[in-house]
Amino acid sequence: MDRITHANKPFRSRMTNPWLSAISIVLFFCVAVNAQDSPLVILEHAMPELPQGYGSLDAQGTVRLKVEFLSNGQIGNIVAISRMPVANLTRLAIDAARRIRFNPEVKSGNKVAGHRLIEYGDSWNGFWKIPVVAAVSEDRKTSNEPAEAVLKKAVQNLGGDTYLNVKSQVGRGRFSIFKDKALVSFQSFVDVIVFPDKERTEFKGGKSRTIQVNTGNTGWVFDGEQDKVKEQDEAQVQNFKQGIRTSLDNLLRGGWRGEAELLYVGKRAATLGKRNEVVKLTYKDGFAVEFEFTADEGLPVKAIYNRTTADNEEVKEEDRYAQFVDAGGVRTPFIIDRFTNGIPSSRINYETVEFNKAISESIFAKPSSAKEAKKDVKF
Repeated sequence: MDRITHANKPFRSRMTNPWLSAISIVLFFCVAVNAQDSPLVILEHAMPELPQGYGSLDAQGTVRLKVEFLSNGQIGNIVAISRMPVANLTRLAIDAARRIRFNPEVKSGNKVAGHRLIEYGDSWNGFWKIPVVAAVSEDRKTSNEPAEAVLKKAVQNLGGDTYLNVKSQVGRGRFSIFKDKALVSFQSFVDVIVFPDKERTEFKGGKSRTIQVNTGNTGWVFDGEQDKVKEQDEAQVQNFKQGIRTSLDNLLRGGWRGEAELLYVGKRAATLGKRNEVVKLTYKDGFAVEFEFTADEGLPVKAIYNRTTADNEEVKEEDRYAQFVDAGGVRTPFIIDRFTNGIPSSRINYETVEFNKAISESIFAKPSSAKEAKKDVKF
């Protein structure tokens, strides 16, 4: 309104006061600059595709995504803040978010990047609802502070600097597999880890022997029944890398930093009269893991995440930690139970764990033959 008022005054009256003239020039400049500012405008929402069997799905919840809108008009990182654990609904929502068309936000004449929260779903009854878009609260920037406090407390209770300074781990024990809540097989194992991404595991059961070795992006397997040494395929390597992302050590020793976002979820009901503190790691590709810790002592309780099966179905996995034992100043869980969709599927039961033993790099090298692979290796 100021510009209109001044414009309607006679030219002479505007010029009789030099200060008024100067103010008018400043006001005109400011309005001209502000006219170049514009908010982010979404031009087209791509609705998520319908999953197989969508008419029979019974899923409640919301897929909530933190989406980065880049200044060049492209979609950047997408982080799943909350997910729907059936029929790949979360993945379909992420795929849709990547197809959004928009005009970037403009400040002082320059296109700038920004983030928005986008919600898909609300409740599933055979179709997707129109997405809801909201600004990212500034409070989320500090929401990792209580999460960091949870991690710090857990580290102290597991051994403090002694725990953080672990470079290698040698564990021996028994690995059991369950089906329909019944034990169907078990094997003894020796597991050698050189952090952050080298591992050799040997399984023995009866006359059967299997060796699985991973080093970063490569790996090999010795199959005793087939008497063959084979390169791991891409899926096997990815399973190993995914195991690192869901591991307690990766969380507490900070291997995720720069690759994932840490958030404090809150407290969750646990055993009678007790609650667990929950933190969440969300990686750049949207994969998320929740970790629970006892609110009083700060000990790890479980890790929870979703896994996509070979049949393209999402299942809920839980790794539950129990029986913490002090081994050389480091408290470590001697029992790790895996639950798949709430049903026991496997158990790792350690008998001994040793830390910071000298490990030869040669144990990770692929053997030239099956005969070479069968040679006993001392750790």
